[in-house]
Amino acid sequence: MADHASLYARSLLVAPGGVHSPVRAFHSVGGLPIFVERASGATFTDVTGRTYIDFCQSFGPLVLGHRDPDVLAAAAQALEDGWTYGCCEPYSLALAEWITANVPWAERVRFVSSGTEAVMSALRVARAVTGRSRVLKFDGCYHGHADGMLVKAGSGLAGQATASSAGVSAAVANETLVVSLDNEAALDLVFDRHGSEIAAAIVEPLPANYGLLPQRDAWLRHLEARCRQAGALVIFDEVISGFRIGKTGMAGLLGIKPDLVCYGKVIGGGFPVGAYAGRKLLMDWVAPAGTVYQAGTLSANPVGMRAGLATLTKVDAADGWTSLGKSTEQFCAALEKGFAALEKPLEIVRQGSVFWIRRRTAGAVRRPDVIPAGNSEWFARFFHAAVDRGVYLAPSSYEVGFVSMAHDARTLETAAAVLIESAQVVDAVCA
Repeated sequence: MADHASLYARSLLVAPGGVHSPVRAFHSVGGLPIFVERASGATFTDVTGRTYIDFCQSFGPLVLGHRDPDVLAAAAQALEDGWTYGCCEPYSLALAEWITANVPWAERVRFVSSGTEAVMSALRVARAVTGRSRVLKFDGCYHGHADGMLVKAGSGLAGQATASSAGVSAAVANETLVVSLDNEAALDLVFDRHGSEIAAAIVEPLPANYGLLPQRDAWLRHLEARCRQAGALVIFDEVISGFRIGKTGMAGLLGIKPDLVCYGKVIGGGFPVGAYAGRKLLMDWVAPAGTVYQAGTLSANPVGMRAGLATLTKVDAADGWTSLGKSTEQFCAALEKGFAALEKPLEIVRQGSVFWIRRRTAGAVRRPDVIPAGNSEWFARFFHAAVDRGVYLAPSSYEVGFVSMAHDARTLETAAAVLIESAQVVDAVCA
């Protein structure tokens, strides 16, 4: 029987750090990464035969859970028919028609293969349309690994940025302005100084990559107003929240119409699919309609298109977004009740079917710099206590959890009991 240690040792010989995405290496929590062999519904089974209740759900796309039978049937039929053509096909058309029919600000859509690619392309459109080069982003939002998004706030002038990754040139970093979330004064300062240079502001309307950091409606509306005044585009990165929070994502919940929106995860039903969408006037800048070049050999791959459409139509037909919100609310309420007696209190932040467990602090946490001290160290202990008891969370204190429609009441009850016990064990050790 294979084991995690031997597989990881082999992986270190052929892949950087033994993984193909950094968080899988367990650097944030310690220990050896878990190698998964198969999955179904709300669970996955590792190479040793052990099964876990899974709240990572591939970091969000599996809104129906692993191996949903209808999505499986759609993907299997796609494979039977042929899995890539390099030609036009009706499957991306059907998915694009569904999206444009259900999301009013998505008048045109272009499919790509990842969220990073969607963001990169949307920013290129914004620069072309406005004739400006600079982009505004926010500490606490993650937009993939395009060079211009791998920057962090620097010192000095408002919005000055420095690279957060080796290999990103100073010139590229200089084109990105970075300010804090939840801070109107900082936002005003950067627009007052650089407004005429900003092509677009890009934001996760529900930041979910540095924990779950729900923003004030007033702050998001202030951002929109400053963009409109400056002639900059508003880009919503809804790679996580799109079709996870609801049919129209956070934009619909907020009542804010972005100029461009980036999608991923759910729209592919678990296959590698991304998209950027927006008003016809803007999207018609994209080749071959316009002069903004973007292409991809495997863009709109028919397997992902058919799996994505099967996912969206099934969730929609079952009013899944409503039921997911209710089941997640009940799950989080059970956790809160169980956590109430802890010596060191915990807090559960929730939006729709997305949740985040962290140590409690006074006041709302809307920015990374106010996440409670010691949260990462606490989470590492909590993560392993939960894994030891058969519940898997994403292996980082900054990652969120996802509930799927496959997490039925009994599964959630079991998981809540495990997480409460895990918290109690860690509380006793750390008290």
